[in-house]
Amino acid sequence: MITFIPYASSSSGNLYTVTDGKTTIMLECGLPWRKVRELLNFKTSDISGICLTHSHLDHAKGAKDAAKAGLDVYASGNTFDSLGLSGHRFIEVEPNQKFIIGTWKILPFSTIHDCEGSLGFLMENEEREAFLFLTDSMYSVAKFPALSVIAIECNNLEGTLSDNISSGHIPATVVRRIRHSHMSLQTLIKMLKASDVSKCRHIYLLHLSDSNSDEAKMIRAVQEATGIPTSACSE
Repeated sequence: MITFIPYASSSSGNLYTVTDGKTTIMLECGLPWRKVRELLNFKTSDISGICLTHSHLDHAKGAKDAAKAGLDVYASGNTFDSLGLSGHRFIEVEPNQKFIIGTWKILPFSTIHDCEGSLGFLMENEEREAFLFLTDSMYSVAKFPALSVIAIECNNLEGTLSDNISSGHIPATVVRRIRHSHMSLQTLIKMLKASDVSKCRHIYLLHLSDSNSDEAKMIRAVQEATGIPTSACSE
């Protein structure tokens, strides 16, 4: 049984774990390592590896110290280059090339973000349950089969973005970046409808924008569109 736990999910820092009961993987390490250890009740030895989506520090801040603590970190070469990380603990993975951590088979795939080498991860355990982790991406061209649990970005509401421009609350240049590097509710729903979610037990919404989202509205919209229990991961 897949268990996904969000510890932090915002532009201030991102940290999650996923386990199948046998192998636990950390997804992102975007907090200082001392804070990561605290949130995990100092049980970092239970972590079999860390998967990073990209090099922005709210996703990768603690990676260097995690490797010093003996954990293997998996990410694209671009991500490691951008962070200035090298050594045997930093394991480069390629889009569409599967790798294995414990009982998980993991397929990294390219995402659409303002950061070279950004990735999402499609993971399958020994029971053939599929887990999708996709954050910080404008959209995904991939279609995903037989997903059991989904953790996915739902950063903003298109209408709220437009209102914030009109009111002068957010500069148009910032909104253009958001639109071209983060997933809106509207795009998310289209993507879910294009994927096989017939076996999905739960959808977790990640990385909600502080000023451009509405948690209750987003949860309701995704549940109405899919019929799947949905929750939002807060800071």
